[in-house]
Amino acid sequence: MTKTVIDSAVPAREAAAAATGRAVAPRAGFIGAGFMATVHSRAARAAGAELSAVASSSGRSAESAAARLGLGRAYDSVDELLADDDIDIIHVCTPNTTHARFALAALDAGKHVVCEKPLATTVGDAAALARRAETSGLSATVPFVYRFHPMVREARARVQAGETGRLLSITGGYLQDWLAEPLADDWRVSAELGGPSRAFADIGSHLVDLLEFVTGDRIARLNATTRTVYGDRGDNRDIATEDLVALVVEMSGGAVGTLLVSQVAPGRKNSLVLEIAGTEQSIRFDQERPEELWLGRRSGSQLLLRDPETLAPDAARLSTVPSGHPMGYQDAFNSFIADSYAATAGAAPDGLPTFADGLRAVHVTAAVLESHVSGAWVEVSA
Repeated sequence: MTKTVIDSAVPAREAAAAATGRAVAPRAGFIGAGFMATVHSRAARAAGAELSAVASSSGRSAESAAARLGLGRAYDSVDELLADDDIDIIHVCTPNTTHARFALAALDAGKHVVCEKPLATTVGDAAALARRAETSGLSATVPFVYRFHPMVREARARVQAGETGRLLSITGGYLQDWLAEPLADDWRVSAELGGPSRAFADIGSHLVDLLEFVTGDRIARLNATTRTVYGDRGDNRDIATEDLVALVVEMSGGAVGTLLVSQVAPGRKNSLVLEIAGTEQSIRFDQERPEELWLGRRSGSQLLLRDPETLAPDAARLSTVPSGHPMGYQDAFNSFIADSYAATAGAAPDGLPTFADGLRAVHVTAAVLESHVSGAWVEVSA
């Protein structure tokens, strides 16, 4: 009598998946218990992951997060979480200055990684992480999630198809108001936790990534100035991180542009806007109106609404609900996580932001800070 033996090196869940022809659900662990961990866990659940465990600043915080977010286990330390062989992918959702340390430890533990931005608060640390990720063979991604709005992909496709003509100018802004009041405070205002840049590293990096992703071009050099409007806030004193940044950019392809980033713009909740003008057409995307794309020509303008039946293939792929059913930020985040998980299984989804993109954002942030100090134009390396 022949007995079928399942290799003990193959976990039961893999064997069950093979028997049914279904993909193996990734097992996700989370470092951090705040707002971003909530967003990541929702997206992980939507992607079909097993939400296995969490570690936070303390065992009590981890237990609270596990109960609140529906995570399987709470660990007293990050080391214990990383030592869990049942976890495939780690989501790093902690204060900025801890990202590099935790992401590197996760890669060294053989885990795939999704690390919040900024990837690191120094170019050296970000470069080391990008090299480690490349040599590890593991998936390592950074949530520049605004790439995953279908209408952003539509804008990119139209630029790639040459519909804009030669790019001439860029106007962009990312404006928020959650720190507009003098006593408004958060751990991000502290350089010790947030790093040397705040407004630009946290949200300006999204604007630059969106700009370079849609145009397929890169900022070659920039001239920037920053302002710290409130040097003292609720619990923080002698604040050195910036509240707003204004910069002029020159692209490698010759286009020029102006960008404004602010966390002290009353009434603006999450106003991420990018407009590019070419010799033939202008394109404008407004993140607070993500279902539409404005197209402008000399002969007139058009408001293009999201409809997967008429969009470019990659934009249609990310349209997870029919036209007329609004999609937003969490939908974009869900698509990013789904593509990140697909990458852990060997797929190569178009437009997936990796640690190399995280390094690029840190290079641009460093150039902004250097330009503010020197008052001069700064070449953006790498």
